[in-house]
Amino acid sequence: MKKITIDYTAIAVNTGGRKGKIKTDDGLLDMEVAMPKEIGGPGGKTNPEQLFAAGYAACFGGALGAVANGVKLDDAEITVKTHIGKTGDGGFGLAVDIFVKIPQANSLEDAQKLVDAAHEVCPYSNATRGNIEVNVSAVA
Repeated sequence: MKKITIDYTAIAVNTGGRKGKIKTDDGLLDMEVAMPKEIGGPGGKTNPEQLFAAGYAACFGGALGAVANGVKLDDAEITVKTHIGKTGDGGFGLAVDIFVKIPQANSLEDAQKLVDAAHEVCPYSNATRGNIEVNVSAVA
């Protein structure tokens, strides 16, 4: 495990699990959560998988900016799909698909090189590497 020098710490508190509430210590995020209908919940509220997808997308966008090498990213778009399912041993697991559109890249091949480089430096990618399946693809 790589040691890090901590520059920032985010704090969030949950009460009630997947049928409860989440709130950050600064109050900027304060919402109810619910299980999606697809896995037996009532739906109608955000859920941990959406929050994970949103966080990963934003983080991956930052990593993309760090490796862009002059490629303009003003209209780049990162779509993250977070999947949840049973692992077969009674537990649950996640899988992630990341689709990145970089209109100002010279080619889809060049865009894929940037996506692969971003995947190497992204904190979410580093945290999940070897733990869950993550597929990254440049798309037109």
